[in-house]
Amino acid sequence: MNIAVIGAGPAGIEAASVLANNHQVTLFEKEEKPLCNIRDKAFLFPDFSSADELADKLEAKLSHENITLKANCAVTAMNRTGEQWTLTTADGETATFDKVLLATGYRVFDAHQKEELGYGIYKGVITSIEMEKMIKENQIRNNMDEVPKQIVFLQCVGSRDEKSGNNYCSKVCCVTAVKQAIEIKKQHPETDVYIFYMDLRMWGQGFEEMYREAQEKYGVNFVRGRISEAASTFDNRVQIKAEDTLMGNPMTMNADLLVLMVGMCASEGTATLSKCAGIDGLYRFAQSRSPHIEDNLTSQPGLYVAGSCKRPMCIEDTIQDARAAALAILDDDTMMR
Repeated sequence: MNIAVIGAGPAGIEAASVLANNHQVTLFEKEEKPLCNIRDKAFLFPDFSSADELADKLEAKLSHENITLKANCAVTAMNRTGEQWTLTTADGETATFDKVLLATGYRVFDAHQKEELGYGIYKGVITSIEMEKMIKENQIRNNMDEVPKQIVFLQCVGSRDEKSGNNYCSKVCCVTAVKQAIEIKKQHPETDVYIFYMDLRMWGQGFEEMYREAQEKYGVNFVRGRISEAASTFDNRVQIKAEDTLMGNPMTMNADLLVLMVGMCASEGTATLSKCAGIDGLYRFAQSRSPHIEDNLTSQPGLYVAGSCKRPMCIEDTIQDARAAALAILDDDTMMR
């Protein structure tokens, strides 16, 4: 059986490594290198392990003799022809496969859409992706290249937000903000850190403990409230207007950095290919057959889905889902014999 896996992130690589024990697998990746959405991280929650170490372990699985990686090769269309699937790449090449696994992942919300928060307008407003890079390079600085005295995080930017069209929770933003806050305090204990939230969803094992440690050990301040707008101050800081929804009071404060916790959205590859294949679902994510025991199957024979192309997932859940998808493909192959 000849299998195509679209997307060389954690889901695509893990599934390919399982499938390659029995079948030939071609792994398509639109970027020049795999695992871009892990390589841009510093440490992983909840154990603060190295993101690069995990990426190295996953990437080592690509050395399997039955895996062919096609990097810098975006799949732009897919069509079912008889019992097989024909994939078309951006350079016009086509190839036919018996089975296809869609593992095209996610992108982060474009913070420019929330103009009232000043991203792209004021230099002191950044995204969580940019903060992660600062942490990884041990270069947490404001726009004047100084160590920030005060940093404010804002949750749910592009998630749980009717105005942006995304009513769903992105699942990992709460814990990511807590993780980044702790990492900031480790590097700069003197920096004051505030996290503005609607409600904290610390759903994973060890996550509640991280939240408590952030408060009790590192002195991170949590404010239940929403920031309505941001503006620049005369001394190049960011002025924030917000409401403390616990106290019911308006508040204004200045910060050296405002960090927007941008949510997870369907990637362009996910949106395009799921629509092309007729499995497009809510918010442009791919739709599985059922969220319970058929979550890796689709309405189209021979087409499977894994990871955050279906919905927001953390890395741990993504890898487990990839293994489940590989087993679903192998089970279908066994039943057809």
